[in-house]
Amino acid sequence: MPKRQSDSMIPSTFRVLKISEETHDTFTLELVCANGRGKYGFEPGQFNMLYMYGIGEVPISLSGDPKDRKKIVHTIRAYGSVTSKMGTLDKGDFIGVRGPFGNGWPIEELTGRDILLVAGGIGVAPLRPVLYHVLSERDKYGRVILLYGERTPGDLLYRKQLEQWRGRFDLDIEVTVDSAREGWRGNVGFVTTLIPKMALDAARAFAMICGPEIMMFYTIQELKQKGLEEGQIFISMERNMKCGVGFCGHCQVGPIFICKDGPVFPYTEVKSLFRKREM
Repeated sequence: MPKRQSDSMIPSTFRVLKISEETHDTFTLELVCANGRGKYGFEPGQFNMLYMYGIGEVPISLSGDPKDRKKIVHTIRAYGSVTSKMGTLDKGDFIGVRGPFGNGWPIEELTGRDILLVAGGIGVAPLRPVLYHVLSERDKYGRVILLYGERTPGDLLYRKQLEQWRGRFDLDIEVTVDSAREGWRGNVGFVTTLIPKMALDAARAFAMICGPEIMMFYTIQELKQKGLEEGQIFISMERNMKCGVGFCGHCQVGPIFICKDGPVFPYTEVKSLFRKREM
């Protein structure tokens, strides 16, 4: 359940409902409130602070359906002591949760527009709630496109769901990998290589991008070549967040705090700070 600002530093206890292995180093946790009461709401693009008791906590984007208020879902790539330990959790284990924090994607403002989502690697997780939302209210939006790039076919997330979505006539999905062995019949190359050959009405399209900063930088350049204005582009800058509420200063970049003022920003607001180290 969302917290008041006064108790935003106190984690609530959640229970692991399900843990699913996505790849060799990535897994998805489904969590429910430990006391079995309350409902949980969030906006696509927001994140939680997940706390492993006795080890530490990390910021993880919400990756489930925002209309499902009975549970929360996080897709996590094991890259350090906290997230690696999370990968050992079993059904019924407990974990601390603070949040949700931050600003979300501007979905409600884009009614009637074409929606382009560009994801690199684990960046597809923060964008998945956008797809859930848009597809649940499909008649409110124009074309919906997902461009998703991964390192190898074995690193692809949500494979079954992607196949289901690719079977829809009202959703365009293109997937590519940086490198592939025999047996892969899809696109090979960085996700930016999908943009030049994509049919797009630049006047009515808005783009949401999430992934490594270098990937987002070159994606923006390609989108501008396709005719999108900088004001039509939104990015998620999930960098060095530690507390979630702007107290610690770890995620400060110039005058902004990624956790409090973001993590989603219009590109026009962060253009001068993008790809710069914290100041």
